[in-house]
Amino acid sequence: DGLIKVRSANPMEETIARLRADIAAKGILFFQAVDQSQLASKAGIALRPSTLLEFGNPPLGAQFLTANPYAGLDWPVRLLVLQDERGDVWAAYTDFAWIARRHGITDRTSQFQTAAGVVESITSTIRAR
Repeated sequence: DGLIKVRSANPMEETIARLRADIAAKGILFFQAVDQSQLASKAGIALRPSTLLEFGNPPLGAQFLTANPYAGLDWPVRLLVLQDERGDVWAAYTDFAWIARRHGITDRTSQFQTAAGVVESITSTIRAR
């Protein structure tokens, strides 16, 4: 289904803080954090903790957009941090090989591998052993 899930060893807020710190340490542009559970609460809907982080490297991301402008639906990178019904915290993102197939991009393999390696490195900072 193109979804990669990483179970966190940390509570929700610490998971988000560690991810954001690693994104910053790598010099990656952070766009925004969308607290989906807070937005739901304002609408009167109960939702377990869920925050969407958006970040990226514009020179790298532009490589995908020049291959297929509809790839902009998947860029910048989105990393969803959520707490499940058992209280476990997860970070989830879309598999970059799946994104390439989705958009029929066949001539940017090394760029997709770079993006995948970066997000794997970022999520390694919270991965439960």
